Amino acid sequence: MQKSIVQINSPVGVLAIEGTEKAITAVQFLDRTEIAEPLRNDSPDVIKECVQQLEEYFQGKREAFEITYELNGTTFQTNVWQALTTIPFGETASYKDIAVIVGNEKAVRAVGSANGKNKMSIIVPCHRIIGTNGKLTGYAGGMERKGWLLEHERKFRK
Repeated sequence: MQKSIVQINSPVGVLAIEGTEKAITAVQFLDRTEIAEPLRNDSPDVIKECVQQLEEYFQGKREAFEITYELNGTTFQTNVWQALTTIPFGETASYKDIAVIVGNEKAVRAVGSANGKNKMSIIVPCHRIIGTNGKLTGYAGGMERKGWLLEHERKFRK
């Protein structure tokens, strides 16, 4: 199945959205300021819907995403990524919290590794993971973006 890629501007940088006719396969930050592949009329509907929902998120009008997406990874990784989706908008959890949810409280480092391989930024909210000491920890999109996303969610939390 052919993949399409679209790039959009967000308040924290350019996002690349990748998908097929059926599902979104990646939403990731790019280290660039210019959009190389804008949304087109012939972009797949699922990508158009993802762009719309991300715009609503950044406007503070959306707390949860209702799009079809694919998580491609090991069973453990997909379990971690699914657990991330249970963290409510505007709240945080620790790597240990997620390890407990997936049934192995000693797998804290493995949870961190899986978190770092999440290709569905914002949609699967790995930015909501913080250290057990309450401090911000690594984020593939960059620490400034992570801080911005958490503050944005706190500001618009209902």
